[in-house]
Amino acid sequence: MLCVWRELKPALPRDNAVESLYLLIPLSVLVAILGGLVFWWATRSGQFDDLEGPAHRILQDDDSPIVAPSATNEKSPTKGD
Repeated sequence: MLCVWRELKPALPRDNAVESLYLLIPLSVLVAILGGLVFWWATRSGQFDDLEGPAHRILQDDDSPIVAPSATNEKSPTKGD
């Protein structure tokens, strides 16, 4: 039974898994620093200054009825007719 188990083990030695961490850890640190820089830029450029303005603007939207173009072309009755 032990012979079969040894054949089912992964072919990669354990050292290759550790070597992949040498790439993944600096890469994740770089991505974290990049995300921090993007957040810092967005904060400095005023992206988060007015969070309530768009919500108020949509409530104050002009809901006037849309006039069909054919209704504006109709002649209105005049006093002389």
